[in-house]
Amino acid sequence: MKQPIQKSAIPESKTFLIQELKDAYFDPNWHFHHEYQLFVVLKGTGTRFIGNDISHFEAGDMVFTGSNLPHVWRSDEAYFENHDLQTHGIVIYFSDNFMGDSFLNKEEMSGIRELFQRANRGLEVTGHTKNFILKKMKALLKQDGFDGVLTLLQILNIIADSTEVKYINKAGYLNTVTNSDSERMRNVHDFILNNYKGNILLNDAASLANLSPTSFSRYFKARTNKTFSDFVTELRIGQACKLLLNKDASITQIAYECGYQTLSHFNRKFKETTGTNPMNYKKAYSSLN
Repeated sequence: MKQPIQKSAIPESKTFLIQELKDAYFDPNWHFHHEYQLFVVLKGTGTRFIGNDISHFEAGDMVFTGSNLPHVWRSDEAYFENHDLQTHGIVIYFSDNFMGDSFLNKEEMSGIRELFQRANRGLEVTGHTKNFILKKMKALLKQDGFDGVLTLLQILNIIADSTEVKYINKAGYLNTVTNSDSERMRNVHDFILNNYKGNILLNDAASLANLSPTSFSRYFKARTNKTFSDFVTELRIGQACKLLLNKDASITQIAYECGYQTLSHFNRKFKETTGTNPMNYKKAYSSLN
C-alpha cells in the first residue's frame, strides 16, 4: 500500500502553487495536507468527501479547504473503466503564512484572516462569485511573479467578502485526524468506497485497521464525527440520489446498485437521510427542470 500523497509540495522559492489537472480520473486517495487549497472542477463527476461531508460533484464545483482538512474528489466508476472519459480541474495550494504573520494580523487583513478560520469547515463557492473566481484562476495559470501574488490576494478577498459561500461541514465539526492516522484511515476509506455496493461489514473494516470492532467504532467516530454505519448509509444514499436524477433505471435497480438487498430497507434509509422517499425526490427534481 503506497503512502499518503503529499500533493502540494510548494517550492521554497514560491508563494503558492497552481496546477491544471487533466487525467482519466481525479486522484482517488483520501488525504490531507498542511496547505490551504482552492479547487474547481471543470470536467468530471463523482462523489467528494470533505471532513465528514459526502456530496456529489460535477463541473463547476468549487471548494476552498483549510489546513489538514481531509478530502478527496472520487470520480465515478465510469472514469476508471472508460479511458475515453477525462477529468479536468484547476487547483491552487498556499500556506496560511505565505503573507507572513505580521501582515496577516493587520486590520486590513481581517477578512482574509477570518476566511482562513472558516475554511477549517470547508467552503463551497457558488453563484456569480464562483464564475468570477474561475476567470481569475484561469488568468493565474498564465501569470507569475508579483502579478500572480496580487491575483491570489484578489481571489481570497473576493471569497472573504462574498455572500455566495457556504459551509460544507456543520458547526461543531472537529477535525481530529493526525498524520499517524493517515494510512489507516485511507485504507478504511478506500475499503468503504470499493465495497459499499455489497455486504460491507464493520468487522471487516475493523480487521483492516487492526482494531477490535468496539475499538474501531470509537476510533472511526472520533475521526469522522459519525458512526461507521451512518457513513456507509450516507455514501449509499448519496449515490442513490445521483442515480435517481441521472439514470434511467427503476428504483429497485438503483437500490440494489447502491448496496440494498430489499426495497423496503432502501426506502426506509432514504427517507431517514433525505426526509422524503425516492419517487418524490425524483419528481421534485424533475419539476425544477
